[in-house]
Amino acid sequence: MLFLAIGLVAWVNIARLVRGQILSLKTRDFVSAARAMGGMGNYITWRHLLPNALGPVIVSITFNIPRAIFTEAALSYIGIGVKPPNPSWGAMIQDGFSLIFAKPYMLVFPAIALALLMLSFTFLGDGLRDALDPKLRR
Repeated sequence: MLFLAIGLVAWVNIARLVRGQILSLKTRDFVSAARAMGGMGNYITWRHLLPNALGPVIVSITFNIPRAIFTEAALSYIGIGVKPPNPSWGAMIQDGFSLIFAKPYMLVFPAIALALLMLSFTFLGDGLRDALDPKLRR
């Protein structure tokens, strides 16, 4: 249920991005050319607008994944996230925080794993942005 709630909140930003991209692309010359050649609304949308709007959407999704992971970990850390016996890095960090002086590795390892996962998705999103940016193509 927690992941469903995070997804329900996060889709709004993606929808706003798609709407903005479509509105921006509708004014471009290739859409006017497609209309001049007899293309109808659905054809132009599926053939021209959505493929050109897909790159920024994919990049935004890959940047939103670390945000969702951190939200889940933070909610589990404060005790309202994933309940035991299900594993969660937030719950592991909370358990390790009480043992920070006796067994510091119980706090350090889950925190490092969480940070590396979030960093890897951020690098993936950055690489996809570079790969899918039409301004950087020659």
